[in-house]
Amino acid sequence: MRHAFHDQLDGIFDDLAGICRKVESAVHLATQALLTGRVDIAEQVISGDAEIDRDRERVEDTALSVLSLQAPVAGDLRTVVSALRMVSELERMGDLSVHVAKIARLRTPNIAVPEQAHSTIARMAEVAEDMVRRTARIIEDRDVDQAAELQRDDVEMDQLRRASFTELLGPSWTAGVEAAVDVALLGRYYERIADHAVTVAKRVVFVVTGESPETLGA
Repeated sequence: MRHAFHDQLDGIFDDLAGICRKVESAVHLATQALLTGRVDIAEQVISGDAEIDRDRERVEDTALSVLSLQAPVAGDLRTVVSALRMVSELERMGDLSVHVAKIARLRTPNIAVPEQAHSTIARMAEVAEDMVRRTARIIEDRDVDQAAELQRDDVEMDQLRRASFTELLGPSWTAGVEAAVDVALLGRYYERIADHAVTVAKRVVFVVTGESPETLGA
């Protein structure tokens, strides 16, 4: 019985890693749509979010079933509760990818990101996608060391966010107000994807070590 129970817990984490892989794909495709003006790719991201939502519901149903039928305690309870929180973070990352895709769709056939901001936004997208990819591995392996490294690497995203504001508010910005609003929103979306990735990584550390995520070093 206990063996089957722990198989359920492992299955929940496998599902979480699978959702994270789908979010990684959503971030990649949303960025591709954004930087190329491909409305078909943007639509793919937007419509594909329903699958991530269904996966979240399945994880929640499984976790709640475990709570009600197995009455887990100690480390097992920590795992189930953390999974419920992590799946919400992952769903939100998917939603943010949809927001990026919607900006891409709104500006087609033009490209939403002006040349002045292209390198910064492209790098933010690259960092966000890499962090999501690594988060999937952290979930799969329950890798505490990689989780700590991910938190340190989030510093680059914060630096890029500040750089984007410097570009927008500087005297050399010539792309106009509409483009400035788009770039400000996009910077926020990618930054939040990275923030959610860090939060998920902290939850993994909590599952493995029992340390409160709020007390972990950045």
